[in-house]
Amino acid sequence: MAGTLTILPDPPPPPTPIGLIAGGGRLPILIAKGLAAAGHPIHALGLRNQFESELPGLCTTFRTVGVLKVSSWGRQLKRLDVRHAIMVGRVDKARFMYNPWSVVQNLPDWRTLAVWLTKLRHDRRSHALLAAIADELGQSGVHLIDSTAPITDQLAEAGVMTQRPPSAEQRADISFAWPLLTQTLRLDIGQAIAVRNRDVIAVEAVEGTDRMIERVGSVVRGRAGWTLCKGARAGHDRRSDVPTVGPQTIENLYAHGGRCLALAAGDVIMVDKAQMLDLADRLGIAVMGVPAAQA
Repeated sequence: MAGTLTILPDPPPPPTPIGLIAGGGRLPILIAKGLAAAGHPIHALGLRNQFESELPGLCTTFRTVGVLKVSSWGRQLKRLDVRHAIMVGRVDKARFMYNPWSVVQNLPDWRTLAVWLTKLRHDRRSHALLAAIADELGQSGVHLIDSTAPITDQLAEAGVMTQRPPSAEQRADISFAWPLLTQTLRLDIGQAIAVRNRDVIAVEAVEGTDRMIERVGSVVRGRAGWTLCKGARAGHDRRSDVPTVGPQTIENLYAHGGRCLALAAGDVIMVDKAQMLDLADRLGIAVMGVPAAQA
């Protein structure tokens, strides 16, 4: 069954204050810069032991919050007169699951525990978790909005984005792989598939794209030239469930023999896009966006 499309509230006009619930990585930093450039005051909640040190200085206000204290997120944002928020950034479970003091700091509040027991016991996939968090924030009057709204210039575009276009073989691999990727996305198995000479090498699962790339490298040792195709889950929830690539993806791809990257146009965030494409050009990796009509 295809995913259900989530209808999101329109981003409010500036200077409406926007909340930013931030995990790790570059994406929250890009979001903060995009919001500030548009004229929005930014009231950020950084997930403890997750956010980047650069982030607080980009925000109007900044508070550190526990990863599993979701009900407190809504209360704090509401006190700041925030009614709309964006939630982005990765959460490194090892940072709070295997550090005893961090575990104490991140013990779930009773509302988060209730949500876990009632809504997530039988489905712990990312989109189910996001929906539960969004519902809990909504109870506090804080509504999550499209996380790509401040960074539309960082989304994959249709067509070839690098100086080097895909070869005829690579285009054939993309045409072969894309219908298969569409099915894995529809089934919510993973966001990427690796292919070479019209043969599937690997399908992404819970390990994520970077580890999948490493797995492909161990299978095709010394045989450079395979292609990675990446898209978004059917009906993906753009409040947070947006696939992401960046310069590290290009480095990882090159190190493990990948020489072409195909992305669903408009559905994949390219973190530090200009830097990413410049690196791809220097390493000889073709990057192209697959139009929605083809996807």
